[in-house]
Amino acid sequence: MEKTLTAADHKCQALYYTAPGIPIVFLHGLSYTIDIWQRISVTELLIEKRVPFLALDMPYGLRSKCHPKTRNAEANLAVAAEAVRNVFGSSVPVLVGASIGGHIALRYAARFPVKGLLLIAPARALEEDLVQSFGKFDFPVRIIWGSQDNFISGEEMRTLADKLPNAKLLVYNGAAHSAYKDQPELFKRDLLELYAIAEQT
Repeated sequence: MEKTLTAADHKCQALYYTAPGIPIVFLHGLSYTIDIWQRISVTELLIEKRVPFLALDMPYGLRSKCHPKTRNAEANLAVAAEAVRNVFGSSVPVLVGASIGGHIALRYAARFPVKGLLLIAPARALEEDLVQSFGKFDFPVRIIWGSQDNFISGEEMRTLADKLPNAKLLVYNGAAHSAYKDQPELFKRDLLELYAIAEQT
């Protein structure tokens, strides 16, 4: 179902599917919208498998249908948290965050319960206040990094994986910054694998 959600005084386009089970929440990158998750058919796959999800146009998005726009991390976190509550109540989600969406996903996990994180080249992942919260991350984390990424270094992603208690770094050879878009089948496999682990915890 696609509709406009109101969360934390923002009106944002959202795509969601409700069903029993752990929900997956998608936070896109700076220049993307919820359309990217449809384009790589991950939403179609989750509906087929009856996995609940929420893909949200975020206030930071350059092209997102979300107003007012803001790059403020706290404001974006508030929108994500309220939207999750509005759609799924008290269910604890698995978060998927790409680039700046990965930064918001990390901030969300530092503040609210999550079942797992799938991060695609998260931006600003090693900010000091974030790193101080990593010790509490007792859930599985997968970090995807494309070997041709010109924005985020592999060294930074390896450092992040080392600092998180339950993290694995997955390198997508030949993929750029939006590695999930370059290798969607691999991405879908890794998402379902993480989801299966989250269901067992």
